[in-house]
Amino acid sequence: MVTIDHDAVVRARVLLLRSGRPSQAELVGAYRVLAEVSPQAYVPKLVDALLALRYESRDPKAHVALAAEASQAARRVEVGAPKRAERLRRALDAYQASLFALGRRAEGRAVCEELAEAGQSGPLASVLAEEGRFREAAELDEEAARNGFPEHSFWNMVRWAANLEGAGLHDAASTVFRELLEETRRKAAEQRTALAILTWELVHFSRMRESVGDGASAAAARREALSVLEELGNTGEPKNWSCILGWWRTLFVLSGRAAEPAASPESPMPPFGTDLGWSRDVRDGFLGMLPGLEAVAARLRETDRLPELIDVQRRIGIRAAVREGGHPYLFEERFTQYFDEGVTLARRLPDNPTRLARALTDRSMFLVAARSFEPAHADFAEAVALLAGPADGDDRASRL
Repeated sequence: MVTIDHDAVVRARVLLLRSGRPSQAELVGAYRVLAEVSPQAYVPKLVDALLALRYESRDPKAHVALAAEASQAARRVEVGAPKRAERLRRALDAYQASLFALGRRAEGRAVCEELAEAGQSGPLASVLAEEGRFREAAELDEEAARNGFPEHSFWNMVRWAANLEGAGLHDAASTVFRELLEETRRKAAEQRTALAILTWELVHFSRMRESVGDGASAAAARREALSVLEELGNTGEPKNWSCILGWWRTLFVLSGRAAEPAASPESPMPPFGTDLGWSRDVRDGFLGMLPGLEAVAARLRETDRLPELIDVQRRIGIRAAVREGGHPYLFEERFTQYFDEGVTLARRLPDNPTRLARALTDRSMFLVAARSFEPAHADFAEAVALLAGPADGDDRASRL
């Protein structure tokens, strides 16, 4: 039986009725008291106030405590109450993110499992992918797609395809990505999406098929991408689009997964294939590799070991994209050095056209993101030419 402190109840009501706006901390205190007296009215408000106070705080340990309390309060909201499910999902999402920020992965995964039961499986799919459990993650993605949440979303379909690919189910991954491509083609024809996005998807699909030796499909996708790039170079985008850098960044970062250490529960890696939803500890660890990679690059540069240097420099560029590739301010100026150096180094390897084609493709897709379409077309045309001829259609994997 709960003992009611009537004086505390009076003070809480006075606080809410007085003129002036109470602070979030004051609101949380008042709602905690009143939630015991009138749970139906005040428990939902307590959830909202706790999450708002967490947003204001800069203390990671306070984030966990506030999100845990918000989750507990959200579970108390009467089933069927307005916005109960939405409040529970918001609280659990905040709770799992706070736990992962402190490296408390087992607890965070348990909250993600509860969140999936509440209808939001994305965070659990990301956590499973971080731990190399790609098949389980792909099953969650498939379930979400079947339930139409969200239907034909770039983010949902790319993650699903990436997880299938991670599980070694390459044909299934290509089937999912082809479905996305068909939808993007329709939208582009109707001017409901950017031609740049179609270009990035086509190039990524070519990489997917090249990696399993399907040179014919890869070449066809490259030719289609080159045609779209020619249109962009001649006329530009038919419409102006808001920032679409997230599409470029997601596919560019995904293209580098094979060069990174394999993910496992003991050594989690980012959930390649999604731009959002990375656990904070995993993101910090991925970016934390930068100093070591830069030191390796310096040693390789000193000894002029170009193939290894090109590969390490690409891993560095991918981390730069993770860190700030979604910010449009001075985008081209900030990133040109990474892609120019990749091409310059690759040109010093006359007997290695595949690395040069990859570097040119990387720079071309970056230039599309920077809306420099004519140079992007020139780079990609050279890359396509390098990969054409007798080698086009053979089993040379990973050319892009």
